[in-house]
Amino acid sequence: MSNVTEAPPGGNATPSGAGPVPNGAHAGGPRVDVPETRGYRWKLKLLGPPLNTEELAHERLGKPTALAVFASDNLSSSAYATEEILRVLVPVVGVAAFSLVVPVTTALLIVLGFLILSYRQTIKAYPSAGGAYIVTKDNLGKVPALVAGVSLLTDYILTVAVSTAAGTAALISAVPSLGFLRIPLTLFFIVIIAFGNLRGVKESGRVFAVPTYFFLINMLLLLVVGGLRATFGHLPQAPLNTPGLVPIGNASNGLFYGATLFVVLRAFASGGAAVTGVEAISNGVPAFKEPAWKNARSTLVVMGTFLGIMFFGLSTLAAKVHAAPFEKGTPTVISQVGKLVYGTSPIGHLLFYALQAGTMLILVLAANTSFADFPRLASFAATDRFMPRQLAKRGHRLVFSNGIISLAAVAGILVLATEARVDRLIPLYAIGVFTSFTMSQAGMAKHHVTHKEEGWRVGLFINGMGAVLSFLVAVILAITKFSEGAWVIMVAVPILVVLLIRLNHQYVAEAAELEEDAPRAAEAPILRRHVVIVLLDQLDLAAARAIQYARTLMPDELRAIHFAVDTARAAELQNGWRRLGLSRIPLDVISCPDRRITRAAVELVADELADGDTEVLHDRTSNSIAEAMVDLPHANVTFVPYHLGRSKRQVTIEPSDGNGGKAGKGGGKAGKPAKKGAADPNALPEIPAGAVHPGGARYRERVTVAGKVYSVRVQPRAGSPSLECTLKDASGQIVLVFMGRRHVAGVEPGALISATGMVGQRSGRLEILNPDYRLLAEAEGPH
Repeated sequence: MSNVTEAPPGGNATPSGAGPVPNGAHAGGPRVDVPETRGYRWKLKLLGPPLNTEELAHERLGKPTALAVFASDNLSSSAYATEEILRVLVPVVGVAAFSLVVPVTTALLIVLGFLILSYRQTIKAYPSAGGAYIVTKDNLGKVPALVAGVSLLTDYILTVAVSTAAGTAALISAVPSLGFLRIPLTLFFIVIIAFGNLRGVKESGRVFAVPTYFFLINMLLLLVVGGLRATFGHLPQAPLNTPGLVPIGNASNGLFYGATLFVVLRAFASGGAAVTGVEAISNGVPAFKEPAWKNARSTLVVMGTFLGIMFFGLSTLAAKVHAAPFEKGTPTVISQVGKLVYGTSPIGHLLFYALQAGTMLILVLAANTSFADFPRLASFAATDRFMPRQLAKRGHRLVFSNGIISLAAVAGILVLATEARVDRLIPLYAIGVFTSFTMSQAGMAKHHVTHKEEGWRVGLFINGMGAVLSFLVAVILAITKFSEGAWVIMVAVPILVVLLIRLNHQYVAEAAELEEDAPRAAEAPILRRHVVIVLLDQLDLAAARAIQYARTLMPDELRAIHFAVDTARAAELQNGWRRLGLSRIPLDVISCPDRRITRAAVELVADELADGDTEVLHDRTSNSIAEAMVDLPHANVTFVPYHLGRSKRQVTIEPSDGNGGKAGKGGGKAGKPAKKGAADPNALPEIPAGAVHPGGARYRERVTVAGKVYSVRVQPRAGSPSLECTLKDASGQIVLVFMGRRHVAGVEPGALISATGMVGQRSGRLEILNPDYRLLAEAEGPH
């Protein structure tokens, strides 16, 4: 392509020799004012203005914000993992539990370390979106990927329920009088988190960043103060005879401080919740600023480091102060540690309440990890036709709104079913995520063997060890938690996998049928007769509108049909028909003694279709009749709407002044600028110097025009293929025609391009044939 020829300054002026636009050709078009619905106006107030698709790249997160968005689930588990270990050990071995809690914590941190290293490999190999579903699908196949995906989706649902319930428990620990509001508070927290995510990625990141770092500061302060007091011998111990504590057991003959291996494994499984959330960052790599994969890997290491310090530190302090769990879940172990470490002074009380506030906030906001990753994972599965298509669509604020709403609804049901009790939710927790860990790491191990990239042996060892450890933890969870509720997940996951496979088969079969039949249907010969039937119940304006529309179809035969269920009503309709002089259109009144109007309509249409040469169009048909027509070939149903009421919102169309504005009105509503923060729909995009907007082009002028591609059409001209590209903005529009082309690289809806050529006209619109063009959104040279 030759270099772009720049138009002279003031290119809007018609050059010498250029004639007027002929035959009404113009760059602009009629201006349409479509009022918004009331529901959409409410959406604007709640969620803010919609984000354009091209703004998705600007919605990416820096490392500090990404840590708050994706790591809150993982970091917050340090607040209750120690308590879950002690909840298993204390009733069995009593005081000896405080000697076992640190070794069990250490074992879990070893697993955490391998998982961090493993997911660093995953992020590097799959920087677009590493998650267990994608990795497993690419390396192990679709069915294992579904097992991993469904396991992870169930875990995300449980994460929302567990974290919000635990946050409520932290609040009740600080303010016991709120205990009767446990369920409403938990549901309220779910709604708030969902709302924050519906407003968009950056919005949720800003909301959640401060509480996450507030919790980190409070936890590190607790560990420092507790460590200093323990070192200097001033750390008190909690009494173990307090009413409400779990039963205090006595050490038996087990090898581990009196505990058997099975008891230790149960405690290990209960504390396994601490390492959940590791996969969240690998699922959300595309949300990071570039270089996304490097930023994601470093954030993953920071997250793991913080978790390790807090989990180990809290377990150590709990062992020192003998903080045992309570049967009702409150006060929590972390709140007991805080009270004993900070003491009863005014400053101690202040620090304690700050700790509880930080714990409550991080636990509640830990649900954000699920709200960030569940919709994205569901969109991957929906794109692969394993879940409803609606989950693959981005909503008002460039987030997967349907996934966010679905997650909130299911988590709310789970909270109601378990009465927001963390101890009832924990047995369901973690087994799903460790199943997905196993699948993901096994998939990465195969990836290393298959691709043999540089350093693949080290990667194989890391991911292989991660797969083995994850599998062992999953087995331990399945065995030790089976009777406590883990069986629900073990049964639900296979059932969901089977259902999703069936849904996939249905989607694939439908797509294959539609693709196979499309060319044949488009090229099928037109049937000899075209009959239009208007079904009438009474003669009114809506009926008249349907008849008027039917006449525009110019059928071979047009009939109005009334099924006579009520003879008096039928007679009234006939009298009205004669009185109004509707003699050009026949009215058939058909007996329907059994009042099965739907059946009668189907039989009528079937009779018309019997000759095999007739196409029947049903006008103004109810939903039930339309559904009954589905199986009749060549029977088409059209609904003709009639808008009641003059006060209803109406679409207004005003003529253009030829330059993209409303004639006599300056192109818009005067005195009403766009709201702050909202994108102005009439704003013109920035274009290079010397170029003009689409509305500035003039007939028979050589011009450089620039703007956004509004639409692309493939349409043959004179028997040859051609690509028509429409540039359109508030100034007007112009068509670029690339003869002999079906596709032009980079020319697609939303692209910003400039094009140079002579302006002609065809069918009343301005166009440039075979222009020189440049993609303005890319740094490449001319094409």
